[in-house]
Amino acid sequence: MSANGKPKFAMYWAAACGGCEIATLNIHEKVLDFDANFEPVFWPVAMDGKVKDVEALEDNAILLTLFNGGIRNDENEEMAHLLRRKSQILVAFGSCACEGGIPGLANLSSLDSLFETAYDTLSTDNPENLRPSPVYEAPEGELHIPRLYKVLKTLDQVVPVDYYMPGCPPESHQIAAVIDLVIQVLQGKAQLPPKGSVIGAGVSTCCDECDRKRNVKKISKFVRIQDVKEIDPELCLLEQGIPCNGPATRSGCGALCPAAGAQCIGCYGPAEGVVDFGARLMTAFASVIDSKDPQEISRILDGIVDPAGQFYRFNLAGSLLRAGKPAWKW
Repeated sequence: MSANGKPKFAMYWAAACGGCEIATLNIHEKVLDFDANFEPVFWPVAMDGKVKDVEALEDNAILLTLFNGGIRNDENEEMAHLLRRKSQILVAFGSCACEGGIPGLANLSSLDSLFETAYDTLSTDNPENLRPSPVYEAPEGELHIPRLYKVLKTLDQVVPVDYYMPGCPPESHQIAAVIDLVIQVLQGKAQLPPKGSVIGAGVSTCCDECDRKRNVKKISKFVRIQDVKEIDPELCLLEQGIPCNGPATRSGCGALCPAAGAQCIGCYGPAEGVVDFGARLMTAFASVIDSKDPQEISRILDGIVDPAGQFYRFNLAGSLLRAGKPAWKW
């Protein structure tokens, strides 16, 4: 507890885009409930705070830490260990912390190829062919920047995690509901779920939240949504040949993308009981293919132009695959 009697709160942004922070600030009037019940002690995106101040806290001094982003470099890992040590409850917050997220797709490539793309392609003016260096001798002294790891890791691959809250980002109303729950726990009116639970999401699939009709039809081709002249506003997108990840994706978002005419891309992660998101999705796609001929099936599957991005867009780092072979070479 702080001097004012409020439990301490922290939120940290590792290898992520910042959307989780925006969604947290987008809980409207719930911000007032949050302020009334918590004292933020470390939240770099919203307040001035120093790592040394966190280091000075007693272990377990922070009641709740929302950690968003994957572990891409040594600074991310150092902060994960520090906040784990200082926090009673550590939540993997958002797709990147839970499953690796979009940054985890870099696990398919080596660091050399990533650096080449970033520092030696047409979009970059780098005549001296410079590359990042963990240590740099400047006139002001020795400077250090974080050292990039070969692969991105999920938060629970580095430190123990108490709860998981998926989403890219988690829906603001779900964040508000979790905050309400924690406040009720503090007031003795509720209990936290068992450790290791997924919070702020459902236990079924996105399909169960989707209002589109499913007729168990078979398809003869997969198509990119931008190539469809007219999308049936009522029929299941997958049955229209549009690769929709709803059959393998956890519920909780309200099936917002299919409701707007866009396919689910899987940002809420694997549904309850799904061991590997990509494997489950491959099974779902295979079940609607209208052919038993291997060559025809292969032709239909060729309509999925980016299999890695389709099946593992948000969860490669947390999947059974974790990374491609090039990423382990250095």
